[in-house]
Order: sequence, then C-alpha cells, then structure tokens
Amino acid sequence: MAVSPIDDYDVVWDSPSGDSSESMPCGGGDIALNVWVENGDVLFYISRSGSLAETNEYLKLGRVRLKLDPNPFNTPGATFKQTLRLREGYVEIEGVIGGKDGTGLKATVRIWAEVHRPIVHVEVESDHELNATATYENWRLEEEQLANDTRRHASFDLMKYPGEVHLSADTVAFTDQGVLFYHRNPPDNWLRNELIKQQDLGAYRDQIADDLSNRTFGGFMTGEGFVEAGQADGRYQTRTFRGWVLKSQIPSHRHRVRIVTHIEQTQTLEQWRDKLNALADSSQGDWGTTRQTTLDWWRHFWERSWIVIHPDKPDAADRAWRVARNYNLFRYQLGCNALGEYPSKFNGGSFTFDANLVGENFKQHGPDWRQWGGGCFTAQNQRLLYWPMLKAGDTDAILGQFELYRKATPGATARVKANFGHDGAVFSEYITVPGIALGMGYGWPTGDRQRGEDIPFGDKRADAMHHYGDPVEKGVMACKPIAYHWESQVEHAYMILEYHRFTGADISRYMTFVESAVLFFNEHFRKRQVMRNGREVDENGHLVVYPAKACESYRGATNPADLIAGLSACLELILTLDDSLLNLRDKAYYRDMLRAVPPLPFGENKGHRVILPAKSWHEYSNAELPQLYPLFPFDRFALGRDDMRVFKDTYTLGDFRKGNVVSWHQDGIFFARMGMTQEAADFNSRKLDDSDRRYPTFWGPGHDWVPDHNWGGSGMIGLQEMLMQTLGSEIRLFPAWPIEWDVDFKLHAPEKTTVQGRLTAGKLTGLVVKPASREKDVVVMPPVRCERASNYTG
Repeated sequence: MAVSPIDDYDVVWDSPSGDSSESMPCGGGDIALNVWVENGDVLFYISRSGSLAETNEYLKLGRVRLKLDPNPFNTPGATFKQTLRLREGYVEIEGVIGGKDGTGLKATVRIWAEVHRPIVHVEVESDHELNATATYENWRLEEEQLANDTRRHASFDLMKYPGEVHLSADTVAFTDQGVLFYHRNPPDNWLRNELIKQQDLGAYRDQIADDLSNRTFGGFMTGEGFVEAGQADGRYQTRTFRGWVLKSQIPSHRHRVRIVTHIEQTQTLEQWRDKLNALADSSQGDWGTTRQTTLDWWRHFWERSWIVIHPDKPDAADRAWRVARNYNLFRYQLGCNALGEYPSKFNGGSFTFDANLVGENFKQHGPDWRQWGGGCFTAQNQRLLYWPMLKAGDTDAILGQFELYRKATPGATARVKANFGHDGAVFSEYITVPGIALGMGYGWPTGDRQRGEDIPFGDKRADAMHHYGDPVEKGVMACKPIAYHWESQVEHAYMILEYHRFTGADISRYMTFVESAVLFFNEHFRKRQVMRNGREVDENGHLVVYPAKACESYRGATNPADLIAGLSACLELILTLDDSLLNLRDKAYYRDMLRAVPPLPFGENKGHRVILPAKSWHEYSNAELPQLYPLFPFDRFALGRDDMRVFKDTYTLGDFRKGNVVSWHQDGIFFARMGMTQEAADFNSRKLDDSDRRYPTFWGPGHDWVPDHNWGGSGMIGLQEMLMQTLGSEIRLFPAWPIEWDVDFKLHAPEKTTVQGRLTAGKLTGLVVKPASREKDVVVMPPVRCERASNYTG
C-alpha cells in the first residue's frame, strides 16, 4: 500500500479528451472545476455553490481556455499526462515534446481551488520559455426568453408556467488588467413573488426567505504579467460564445493566472464589486501560504476516514479494488463543496458539463442545463449524499443540507398556518430556500399543470389520488406523486439528531426545524381526525395518518411505514436531549406524541410474516421501498438484536420493483442491514463500479443527471453499512463483509468515536478505537465466504 491509504487512487489519463463530457473534477471549498484538454487547449468550467439566477437556475460562472506557445499538448509525438492528485486535491497536466537529446520541451499546468477563499489558481511551469494566453469565455451575453418546454426543466419551479420567463444577460468587460464578469439578479425577485401569489401567502411575505433578489455572482480573472489581448468569438457544442483574452507580455518559464470569485446579495452592484476587489487585492502575492493551507485541508480530509479494498494489490482490473477507489473518488467530489452555501445537488453536483453530450434527448441544451432544477433540491435524493458523511467524518460538509432546511422553516411554517391553521411546518419534497411549495408541483392557473379548485382543509371532497385539474386541498400539491409526501422532513430531522449523536455538536441552530418538522404530524392528523369523527385518535389512542404516502410509491396511504418509523426514531432521540435545546414543546408533549405513533404495519405474504409499506393504500407506482425504511434510515431494527427474517421475506416475496442499481436505488443498503453479504457485495459492486464515461464516478444520467450524485451517495452508504453498523451504542464490524475482500479502513461512529483497522484473509489486525472506552462496544462479526465472489471481485 502507498504511504497514504488513498495514494493509489489518483486518476491518470495518457491522452487528451474529446469534449467536456471527458472532463476531470477538481475543486475545493465551494468551487468546482471540470478540467479537460481538447485540441491542445486546456479548458475548465467554473461552478460555485450559490450561483443561482433569478429563474432559480444553477449557472456556471464561465469557462476558461489556456493556450501555450509552443504547445506541448497538441504536437504530434508529444507525451501527454493528466492526473487528479487526489490527496492534494488538484489536477496536473504534463506535456513533453522530444527530449532525448536534452533539447525537448516539458511543460506542466496545475489547476487548483483554494478551500477557504473562492479563488482558482492556474500555474504553468516549463523548462523552456513559453507564451501563454488565458481566455474567459461566456455564452450568456443576451437576455434569453425560456421556451415553455424542456428548457424550463433547469428551473423546474417554472415548468409549464403559462407566461413568459426571462433570464437576464451576464456582463463581461476588461478592467484593471483583467476580465470582470458577473450575473446580477434583479431586485424583488419575480419568481418568489409569483409563488407567494400562486399559494396565497401574501400575508406571510416577510417570513418567507428571499435568496435570489440582488444576488450577484461572478469574478475577476487576472494573470501575473498578462495584458489585454482583445476578444474572440467562437462556438462550443451548442452555444456560441465570446472570449476575453489575456496574454503574457513576455515568454517565461512560469505563468500564473487567478480567478477570484464572489457571490453575495447586495443592494447595489458597487457593493458587490467592492467586496470582489477587496478579495482580489488581499490575495495578491500570498500564493505560497494559501497553497499550503489548502494542502493541509485536503490532508486532514483524507486522514478523517477511508475505505481501501485490497490495499496491497492495487489493480484497476479488480472490481472490488475499483469499488473502494470510486468510493473515495466520489467522496472527493462531495468534498469540493464541503463549505458551500448550498448543499451539493443530487442531479450533477457542481460538475455538470454540456447537456447535449449527456444524450440525444438533450441535444438542444447547453452547459448550464440540468434535469430537476438548480435551486430546488429533491429531498429523497439529497439525503443519500448526506447520510454517508456521518461515518466518513465529513461533518463540516453536512451542514449545507441542514442550512437549507433551517432557512426554509419560516416559509414552511407559514404554509401550515395559512392553509391548515395549526403549528408545525410542512416542506415540499422539492425544497427551496423560501420553504414554500414548488411552483410546478403546486399547479398553475392554466395549462397542462393546472391546479384544480382549492377546497378547504379537511373537506370531504379531498382525495389523495387527485390529478392536475382535480379539486385539491388548499396548501397541498396538485402533483399526485408528491401530494401528502412528507416523510423527508422527518428524515432530515433524524439526520440532524444523528449528527448530534455522532459528534456531540451544538444543534440548537436547527432545533426549530427539527421540532416543527416532527410536531406537524401530531397537530395535523389529530385535527384531521377530529374533522372526520370528533376524536383526535383511533380507538387504540393512535394517530390516523391519512391521507399520506409511503415515499412516492404507495399513494393514498394510511399509516405509512417510512413515516411511522421516522416519527418514532426522531421522538426517541428528542427525549434524550437536554431540555434547554427544546424551543417549541416540552418533553411531556413529545412523550405523549410517541405513545400516539401507530405501530408499524405487518401482514402476510405466502404464509410468511412481512412488513407492509402502509396499513392500507390505494395505488402503487414508482420503485421505492418504504417498507424497508425501518431498517434504513430509521434504525428500528438491528442485526444481532432483531430477527431479520421478516425483512428478508418482505424483499424476496414482494412483487414490487426491485434490483435496479442506477441512481437512488437503495437495495444494497438494505441487503447490508439484513446481513445478506453476498447480495450486498454483488449489488454495491455494480453500484460503485466505473461509470460508462471517461471519469470513473461520472455516473448517470440514470433517473436524474450526470454526474449522478445520489448514485454515488447510495453506493457509499451501502459500502459503509457492509463494513460497520452503529445502532444504539453498539459498533458492529463486518456485518455483511465478504472474506474475499481484504480492507484497510477508518470510519466514524456515534459518541465522537473513530474505528480503524485492517482485515486480511478474514483476520482483523491493528484495531484502534478512540476513545478507548468505546472498545467494549465493538462487536466483530466473522466475514462471510461468498459463493459468487468471482462475480464481483474480477
């Protein structure tokens, strides 16, 4: 094994790329770069968390093109090498022309992003003097009217909106021996206003967050010894662009280019420019210190945790080795937005490329386009990026997802007050910072996403099976798949409580969200039941959770298993908290609520006891497995404590859709939780194997987009759960681990615990548990010999 556990995982290419779909990720802090070399030019897209336009689209900051003269990257016979230096977090590109007689040329380009400041660095070093040009390229120089077709999928809120939608132009100009570029959103955001009007929430306007008005994002590109060199027009893939060119004044052995970026909501453009200029000025000349700070951050990141399979035999032809490599490569992608204002997005993160290269269905779209929107976050997908951060120890990166819900809580609370007249908060499955419903999902006044007649809360005409155009309860989504689908807010509340259990960190900042998300169900379904029959609960003293959904799959559900398990899990942890953390209710309230949570629904299938997705339901659609959510994420059952036969029979005998590996499908997590080693190893091997694209973890599009981040996140969770499960205070090692997989690992467990060790030929050595007091809680299970090991190790 290399000096660092992940040193063997550098990605190395020995030839240039054909286009941006063959790009390599690079980043840090909240900056993401797609880096590739095409036709001798070094190119990279710049993305940054928070670059959201007035349409709530997630726009790139632009593209940079570097040319060297003489050029070692397009000379016939030259040697080429592009490497992601994973441990250091940067991309290096090397080109060599000739050299056997000592007269050849060697040039190296290094591209990296600072972690603690939003600055991108490009360094060129050569043993010969070179000229260099750096061009900033932009394709959004005219206002665009968004066609009412798939073009609006990039906003998603505005899909099928029956009016015009406009995206304003960017501004780009030479200034101060550099290039200034930015997009500034108009004041008093039109989209937020339209959603407030659509949902009749005008009385609560001041409570609803506004993250788009006057938001300005952009930056300044400059180079040491570079001067203005005019403009250049061109076309890349589907978009024409204009480039602002900077060139080196003289040939040199070394060139440096900086791209300083800034994002902020400011009342005036001048305020934004002042902040950008201050950052640009303060970052001059401190390259060495900043570089070391960034290297130190990445070193610490990789020291937090790792999983390395077959550490002594690195072999890309070995699928098991690739599985662990890709686990770590994908973790790097998440690490590039560890400090982001917004969470990493399930549908591409910040590493999307030209949409026409994803597939034939997207051939008309450009580099900013993605399915499922930019500033909206589909909760069931998002969670899969963030659960693995607990065991990976990336608890700085997890906060962006928590902040999304914290910011959205006032709007989600207003939605409940206005429509249902009780306490608590309800969040759209497609969540945005304002916290109110997604426009397209709520339904528009006209068109094929038309909202039907608004009927009062509890009206007997309310039907959980409604379609667009049907009468629908005021405040409820018209879109049938997500109407009454409210489990995700409970799951994110549980994630925050688990974060507290793992780290001991202060969660007071998030407790209003946690309590509002949970108590909503007590207030809401008691009130509904009173409207039905005058009683708050059923004859057994339990809530009647209807109308509801079990995920999106079981519609018109009563007492769905995922929600019931989630409420119990949250309430149990809330009751363990210090009283001072509770803001909205006391523990007596939550104890009473816990007693009122209905039992999980069980039934029979072919004579076997199984867990049902809900007590009853009207329709099945989609392919989620909410009947297994009591296993994960809600930890109601544990290996070694509970009989897993009911879950195995539920999965094996069920006629629901299962076995799909792409995107968010979670079978591999459930297999691990059930102790089904062979099935877990097989599924997660296919899940985490190389993508069909040049970069190994650019999976997708699957159900979502490229690179599919909920594909990678669900794979990470599956591998972690095979290796270590942490229910209650027990730490169970190798609960679903094949003996054929030697592994070196370090993971995090609850109570500020780390567990490190090495398994070789089924024997554990070097076990280190910190703090040592937790050693007594470690249970080492024997790895299992798998009959079909060759299917997933080669």
